[in-house]
Amino acid sequence: MTSEHRPALPATPPLTERQEARRRRILHASAQLAGRGGFDAVQMREVAELSNVALGTLYRYFPSKIHLLVATMQDQLQHMHATLRKRPPTESDPGARVAQTLMRAFRAMQREPHLADAMVRALTFADRSVSPEVDTVSRLTTAIILDAMGLDSDATPEQLSAVRVIEHTWHSALITWLSGRASIAQVKIDIETVCRLIELTGPQPGLQRPE
Repeated sequence: MTSEHRPALPATPPLTERQEARRRRILHASAQLAGRGGFDAVQMREVAELSNVALGTLYRYFPSKIHLLVATMQDQLQHMHATLRKRPPTESDPGARVAQTLMRAFRAMQREPHLADAMVRALTFADRSVSPEVDTVSRLTTAIILDAMGLDSDATPEQLSAVRVIEHTWHSALITWLSGRASIAQVKIDIETVCRLIELTGPQPGLQRPE
């Protein structure tokens, strides 16, 4: 059957309360193991044992270690986003708010470098089969940046383009820091520099577009 005639797959039903609790245990176990020993420490059998699920069940939730670690990063970003919403950045300038937000997120990663390394390596190794999970990580990062800017659906195409460049820079900064090729001070300079793009990409909140 050709792809154009293949029937659409049904939407994945939402997890039950029990399934969600199981998924949370799995993600917690993944973060625990990664936090202790990085990427190589996350073995699917050990994750299954630590989270008290059968190995076959684990693979039904996460088809591979890469899927699991990218989902772990998604989970970490969701927690980070919730924390940032409770304690939003205090700078008056949108670019400075984004820089402050990303450095707070970076320092959270810095506190658990083995976990950060495992998640970033998983993102780097991810192939097309992990695209939905990678896209979710990207959307969460975008939402964090837009929140810091004070924007949501009102972002212009130019602003969204700037956000993508900022995301790429943040990801690259994580990689260079984790590999020992950049200091925290250099990361801060790079993040603050790229966040100045926000000033060049259209109206800021409270300003009107010129006619």
